[in-house]
Amino acid sequence: MELENAAKRCAELGNTTRLSIFRLLVRAGKNGLSVGNIQKNLGIPGSTLTHHIQRLVKVLSLINI
Repeated sequence: MELENAAKRCAELGNTTRLSIFRLLVRAGKNGLSVGNIQKNLGIPGSTLTHHIQRLVKVLSLINI
């Protein structure tokens, strides 16, 4: 992975909300969590959660997690 691409991907995870989502999902393991459960755990509006999940999906799909 090129250094510039790695930096861009890490920057996306550097957002506190996205990092919180990522941590919740890692802790949930293979069973994962529903969007409603993520929203409940973090206490954020649905539209905000949707925005952050979209950004995470884009970045994480590029690094094959």
